[in-house]
Amino acid sequence: MTSSSPKDKPEKDSGQCQGATLKGEQCKNKALPGQRYCKMHDHKEDSSCPGAVKEPEEWSPETISSLRELFKLLRRRSTGKYDVDEHGLDMDILEQLRPVARWIYHKWWRVTATGVENVPAQGRALLVANHSGVLPFDGAMVIMAIQEEHPEPRLVRALVLSLFFGIPFTAPFLSKMGQVQANPENAERLLKDDQLALVFPEGVKGIGKPWRRRYQLARFGRGGFVRVAMNASAPIIPVSVVGAEEIYPHIFNFKFLASLVGIPYFPITPFWPWLGPLGMVPLPTKWYIHFAEPIQIPEMKYRRSEESLLVTKISNQVRDTIQRCIHERLKVRRSVFF
Repeated sequence: MTSSSPKDKPEKDSGQCQGATLKGEQCKNKALPGQRYCKMHDHKEDSSCPGAVKEPEEWSPETISSLRELFKLLRRRSTGKYDVDEHGLDMDILEQLRPVARWIYHKWWRVTATGVENVPAQGRALLVANHSGVLPFDGAMVIMAIQEEHPEPRLVRALVLSLFFGIPFTAPFLSKMGQVQANPENAERLLKDDQLALVFPEGVKGIGKPWRRRYQLARFGRGGFVRVAMNASAPIIPVSVVGAEEIYPHIFNFKFLASLVGIPYFPITPFWPWLGPLGMVPLPTKWYIHFAEPIQIPEMKYRRSEESLLVTKISNQVRDTIQRCIHERLKVRRSVFF
């Protein structure tokens, strides 16, 4: 006794083809007699038609709905009907790239975030983090930590080095992703709008540090971030990131080549430039991000003459807190990769 698949059994002519086009719309062709699909969508045929998709199974309603939304988005953007804020944030682009960022956060670097409850659910706050990793992926992961782990997810606006805003095609992309060029004026404006701002006081010295100095914080400048927090009456939240230092083991800085192309450093790693583009793929290290208890700047009382001394004191306090959190994590970390 032989059995036959549902495809082989005669079916009542359903009229319209049940296949889908590339636009996610139902095919308008007439179905073959006794079949659910037209000749172009019939799985036994070796032909195809413009706009038709051959699939071994019918597309799910969720897939078709997603495709329809994507094409609606593309049509809307082609006519210029989309909004950006004063800094260039484009929520359409941000939402489209969110699944990629989530995969990197959860699967590639498997980030463990702690202390997210120290970040306020509303109102202003200045997040201050250590910087590392040759390329500024750490900023993206801190932002994702708030999006994925906080009970009240919020958008964090990172202040990015002017170096990256000067790279062709990079500036528009960073702006559309909600990032802002690093300067005190932009930082204060964000905070006074009751947003979360993220800064990296180490700057280039942080992401360009060699392998032998990994997890040793560079100078925090002159405490400009503290003045920003004081002017905006915003609490400061120290943030420590462990795992980013190893994604590109920076063993040597080719200073001569860096000076030729006008960048502060040209990193040489065990994989770059020897493996070409493949050497640019970051290693899948295990990341830990910790948000320490906030330093309540608005509650501090001081005279104007004491401001400079207070700025230095708070800057050192923030730096020491981040360094301590890094050392505590390194003591218990079992491996770079898990």
